Amino acid sequence: MTNEPSWDEIFSSQPTSTTAGTPAAAPLTRRQLREAEGRERELPVREPAATGGGDGGGGKPPKRKRGGGDDYRGIPKRKRRLGWLWALLVLIALAGGAAYAAWTFFEPQVREVFGWQLPIDYEGEGNGEPVSIVIADGDIGSDIADTLHEAGVTMTSQAFYDLLVEEEPTFMPGTYTLQKHMSARAALTALQDPANFDILTALVIEGTTLPTALQNLADGTGIPLADLQAASTDLASFGLPAEAPSLEGYLFPATYDFQPGTSAHDVLQRLVTETFTRLDAAGVAVADRHRVLTLAGLVQKEGGPEADFPQVARVFQNRIDQGMNLQSDATVSYGAGSSSIFTTDAQRADASNPYNTYANPGLPIGPISAPGDAAVQAVLHPADGPWLFFVLVNGETGETTFSTTAAEHDAAVKVWQQWLRDNPDWDTGE
Repeated sequence: MTNEPSWDEIFSSQPTSTTAGTPAAAPLTRRQLREAEGRERELPVREPAATGGGDGGGGKPPKRKRGGGDDYRGIPKRKRRLGWLWALLVLIALAGGAAYAAWTFFEPQVREVFGWQLPIDYEGEGNGEPVSIVIADGDIGSDIADTLHEAGVTMTSQAFYDLLVEEEPTFMPGTYTLQKHMSARAALTALQDPANFDILTALVIEGTTLPTALQNLADGTGIPLADLQAASTDLASFGLPAEAPSLEGYLFPATYDFQPGTSAHDVLQRLVTETFTRLDAAGVAVADRHRVLTLAGLVQKEGGPEADFPQVARVFQNRIDQGMNLQSDATVSYGAGSSSIFTTDAQRADASNPYNTYANPGLPIGPISAPGDAAVQAVLHPADGPWLFFVLVNGETGETTFSTTAAEHDAAVKVWQQWLRDNPDWDTGE
């Protein structure tokens, strides 16, 4: 084995090809062969130009299997496939963006074209969650439809409005209790049901004084009495005459309906406005309002049955015309903070009481009760007669005796006193 040739000897002993007339190239070493083989594998094979047939250098190279180790012609093909993929992705992205824009700006039109309309109405009577709806005076159909939708009663304004256009119902302004998620039909039915109409009712009776009237309003509306009392002191805000010392006599006695949430001031203003409306209708001048109400409040308190109001008004007017003091126990009692129809000698002598018509001439400084229409009409149209006195002679029936002279009056007073002795349990209002 020692005589075997080395690899270098084998390679160096190989004959080199020569061409006639051309000297042979120097033999390649083993290292140069390996480097040449490596460069051949790293670089793609460049096909020679086709110059002819056969197996010579001008022919086509033999085909190689796709994916073979030495075939690098597949690389450009992969690049072309990736290019188409990117182009496709770009087209998809552009199409998606266009579709999104079309949906965003033209959703209703797109839904209409493809028939993809969303529901505009709930089904059923509601989900049981109550909600208050206010229909204001002057609201039209679209206003009501918007109110219901914004409160969550109906799914859309359109559903309810379409129903209104079809049926043309009428509504009473006020507050209604409905439910959320009602169908348009159910909401319309509920609005026409009086049971769903929320209303607060307060009653002020003729002859009621201001403290009692405020309490009645508090009981009827649920507004705290303290709020009504505080609001009643802001006289300038109600448009009262400058000489009015309080709201006494300016809260017209009647039955009133109020919407929930009405403020204390607005409640009182409603009654004051009603008083002015009644006075205007009766032909009372604005400058004469306070005088008429003051005398009417006195007639209301002292008059007994309404049938006697014109005569009572005539008595007071005759005494004023003749310069006599009115001498009303009702005015003295009011100024003294009492509710009794009887007064004491000390109370009647107290001239510091601005309501004392025994010690002070003329009318008191303001009304002592809330007069109704009958009392106002009696002041404006008193009965004809010379009477200067009147006195109650029967507490149960309200019978009153009217007199022209002091002697007649004293006789009537004795009748009254006897009735009181005969009826010791009669409630004098104390």
